[in-house]
Amino acid sequence: MRGYFGIGIENGKAEVNLGTLWRSAHIFGAAFIFTVGRRYKQQSSDVKKSWKSVPLFNFMTITELKSHLPFECLLVGVELISCAEEIETFTHPERAIYLLGSEDHGLSRTAANNCHRFIRLPGNDCLNVAVAGSIAMYDRLRQWKSNGKRIDLPTWQGKNGQG
Repeated sequence: MRGYFGIGIENGKAEVNLGTLWRSAHIFGAAFIFTVGRRYKQQSSDVKKSWKSVPLFNFMTITELKSHLPFECLLVGVELISCAEEIETFTHPERAIYLLGSEDHGLSRTAANNCHRFIRLPGNDCLNVAVAGSIAMYDRLRQWKSNGKRIDLPTWQGKNGQG
């Protein structure tokens, strides 16, 4: 597979959301996850121990995150704003970093001003941040597969070898 993506939360409040997002990121093939403005440790909701295969980066500010964006990688905000593209018609970039806002305030103005593009999920109310991130990652995977791109996803073996 060519391309990659990462996903993260700005000023997240509930630690369980990062653990759930981390687990989804592992399942959907994210290259990494990140936080902006808040640092986290291992999460109880990450029962698959995604931290062993999907790295977590912590940035103190949006400026710091933006200064570490990989070459030709777009910062895509996931937000309920009028200029956002509907996810159903959005073409996911080959190299993207998806940025989710906090559970109660969304993206900060600074974060929004630094995003290259925005996507909007269906509905008029905000979703749980881990759910919103999981939907965005699923849509990326769905779109890439429907366009015939090969995607290698991780496999997980449970205690009895069952996935």
